[in-house]
Amino acid sequence: MEYMTIDSRLVPIEGEKNILAVIRKAGIDIPTFCYHSELSIYGACRMCVVEDDRGRIFASCSEQPRPGMVIKTNTKKLQQYRKLIIELLLSSHCRDCTTCTNNGMCDLQSLAYKVGVHAVRFLNNKEQLPLDMSSPCIVRDPNKCILCGDCVRTCAEIQGVGAIDFAYRGSKMQVTPAFNKCLSETDCVGCGQCRVVCPTAAISIRTNVTEVWDAINDPNVRVVAQVAPAVRLAVGDRFGIPKGENSMGRLVTALRMMGFDEVYDTNFGADMTVIEESTELAKRLESGEKLPLFTSCCPAWVKFLENKYPEFADNVSTCRSPQGMLSATIKEYFKKKDEEEGKTTYVVSIMPCTAKKAEILRPDNFTNGRQDTDIVITTVELIRMIRQVGIKFSEIAEEAADMPFGYASGSATIFGITGGVTEAVLRHLSDDKSHNSLNAISISGVRGNDNFKELTAKVGERDVKIAIVHGLARAGQLLEDIKAGKAQYDFVEVMACRRGCILGGGQPYEEGHNTRSARTEGIYKADRMTPVRYTSENPNLKLVYDEVICGKEHELLHRNLKN
Repeated sequence: MEYMTIDSRLVPIEGEKNILAVIRKAGIDIPTFCYHSELSIYGACRMCVVEDDRGRIFASCSEQPRPGMVIKTNTKKLQQYRKLIIELLLSSHCRDCTTCTNNGMCDLQSLAYKVGVHAVRFLNNKEQLPLDMSSPCIVRDPNKCILCGDCVRTCAEIQGVGAIDFAYRGSKMQVTPAFNKCLSETDCVGCGQCRVVCPTAAISIRTNVTEVWDAINDPNVRVVAQVAPAVRLAVGDRFGIPKGENSMGRLVTALRMMGFDEVYDTNFGADMTVIEESTELAKRLESGEKLPLFTSCCPAWVKFLENKYPEFADNVSTCRSPQGMLSATIKEYFKKKDEEEGKTTYVVSIMPCTAKKAEILRPDNFTNGRQDTDIVITTVELIRMIRQVGIKFSEIAEEAADMPFGYASGSATIFGITGGVTEAVLRHLSDDKSHNSLNAISISGVRGNDNFKELTAKVGERDVKIAIVHGLARAGQLLEDIKAGKAQYDFVEVMACRRGCILGGGQPYEEGHNTRSARTEGIYKADRMTPVRYTSENPNLKLVYDEVICGKEHELLHRNLKN
C-alpha cells in the first residue's frame, strides 16, 4: 500500500485520480466551486488549493497523488488565499442575498461565511446585465455568475447540447448562449442540469408558485395535484427527514393543508403508460416497422432528438408521458362535474423535472386544443410552498392519496430511475407473474448506474434487444451508432438526467454519493413494499379505462401528432 501525508496523517492512495479525492477520503471537506467528479477537470476556481512541504501552492483537483507527498490543507497562507478569492468573487457578484432564490442554499454564501469574509473591500463596477427569462424551465441571471464553468461543462459533456459557453475576455467574460441569444433561441432542452451544478443562482428554476396560489384561492377552481415518484423521495431533504425516505403520506397531508382539493399519484399515469407503451412495442415488433421504439417519458430527451436527430422522430413512442396521460384523464374525469358545478379543474403537476414545464405547452400534448396540465412546479418549489404555509412537515400525520388515481403498482414507482420504464414494460409483457420472474427481470441488466446498458429479453417467442441510456451526450453516441448501422435494437429507454428523475433538474441538489444511493434504494424499496407489483394487477385501471377513458385511448393517452 502506498501512502501520502495529509495534515500530518498518513492516508493510503487507492486509485484516486487527484489529491482532492484523497483529501476528502481523509475526512476533510475542502471547498470547491468548479469540481464535480463526473465532469472534466477545470481547475479555475482555485478554492481547493493546498500547500506542499516545499511551500508550493496548487489546485488539488488537478494534481495526481504520489507516494510520499506531504500536503497541508489549512495553513495561514491558504486561509488568506481562499478568503481573497471569495472576496474577489463577491466584488463582482450581485449581493441581493435576502431576495435571492438560493438564499440559505448558496455555495458562495456558505463559503464566504466559512472562510470568514465579513466585508468586501472592492466596489462592484460590473455592468448589470438583463435576466434571460425566455425559457419556461429555467432563468439565467448573468449578474450572479462566478464563471466556474460548471454549467458549460455539464451542458456539453453530460448532455451533449452545448447551449451555453464562455464569451468575451478579461473582466467582460460571461457565460452566455452563442451570439448573446436567449435560451429559447438555442438547442436548450430545459433539463435543468446546469441549474443543479450552479453554485449560486446564476441559473435557477422558473417558478410558478404564484399561479398555484392564485388557483387555490379561487372558489370557482378545483385544484388537483399529481405527484411524481421521485418527488416523494427528495421533498424531505429540507425538513430533516432521512435521505431517500418515502414522504408521500406526509406530502398528501401537506397538500390538503395548503388547499388542494384532490391529490393523485402520477404513478397511476405510469401504469397507463406501461399498458400503452407495451401494446405499441408489441405491434411494432409484429410489423417490424419503426424500430427501435424510443421511450417518450422524458421531455428533455424528446426535445434533444427533435433538435439534433429529426430523422428518428417516427421512432419515438406516440405515448404521452405519465404526467400527460394522467392530466388528460383527470380533465376527462371531472368534465361532467365541472359543467354541473360551474367549476374549472386546474391540474398542478409536481415533478422532479424542469423540462416538464415545457412539455405541458407542446400542442401535441393537448387534447382537442385543451391544455391538460395547467402548471408544473418542481420539488424545490413545493418545498418553498410548504415553508410559506408554515407546515411542520416532519411532524404531520400521513394520509393516503385520493381515488381512483391514488393507487398504483410497484412497476409504476420505478419509473423514477433509469431502467425503470424498461423493467416495468418487461414485467407487463412477461407471461410469468411470479416473484421469481420479478427477481429475474431485476437482475437481467436493467438496473445499475452505468450510463449505458444493453440486454436481450424474451418477449413471447422473440428475443428483444434493449438499450438503456441516461445522459443525453451518451444518447447522442447511441443514435450515431444506430445511424451508422453499428448497433441495432428493438427498444431504447432514454433519460436526460443522470440516474433518472431522482436527480432531475427540479430536485433539491445536495447530491453526492449518499443522496444518489439513498434515492435509488428509496425507489426500489417503494416498489418492494407495494402490494401490487405488476401493472395489470392494479384494480383501478380497468375501472378508469371502462368508465373514464371509454375507448378514447388515442385521444387522451397518445400525442396528437397532427399538430
